[in-house]
Amino acid sequence: MATLTRADLSDIVHRKLGLSRAESASMVERMLYHMCHDLSEGHNVKISGFGSFILRDKGERVGRNPKTGIEVPIAPRRVMTFRASQIMRDKVAK
Repeated sequence: MATLTRADLSDIVHRKLGLSRAESASMVERMLYHMCHDLSEGHNVKISGFGSFILRDKGERVGRNPKTGIEVPIAPRRVMTFRASQIMRDKVAK
């Protein structure tokens, strides 16, 4: 099973829309840039029919080193999760 890369996405845009390879690569890069920028600004990103990238703030908590059993504080942080749309989940399940 192969991994879908930026180059693959750009090639698909090139073939489907008939744009030049440079324009296709630029379009893919701009889309990814805007998604990353909005996520870094604290905004969720939702792509209809695909899914949502959701940011969550996790509070400080106490963790435990599994080897030694010593408790250590875990700092608060922001995490990103992905939730696939129902359409995507149905396609993947087939």
